[in-house]
Amino acid sequence: MRRVVILCSFVVGIAGLGFGGVGLKDLTPAGKERDPVSGREIYVNTCIRCHGIDGKGARGIKLVPQPADLSSPAVQNRLDGTLFKRIHEGKPNTAMGAWKHALSDDEIWDVLAYVRTLGVGSSAQP
Repeated sequence: MRRVVILCSFVVGIAGLGFGGVGLKDLTPAGKERDPVSGREIYVNTCIRCHGIDGKGARGIKLVPQPADLSSPAVQNRLDGTLFKRIHEGKPNTAMGAWKHALSDDEIWDVLAYVRTLGVGSSAQP
């Protein structure tokens, strides 16, 4: 019986890490500087079709639900780790697919660095 309790506690703890939005990816890779210039190049080649040049959504594309406005406070106020996970894993029931097979973790961090620049000067940043 004691083994079952310990096992259940372990499983609940691991599940909590996965669903809590907090985990190892909440930290920038140690010693690695993010590169928004490289991130912009990746964004133009992969993200612009849905999110548009300014991150507010591509004109003429009819997706349901609409792609996230990357310059909005709703996106800009999220933790880096949360946004990394969204790019890496995708978002279920949307057109936002997982990029973990097409982009390295470093490339995703660079895209995230570029996405952060989309909020600069807008109402997303105080």
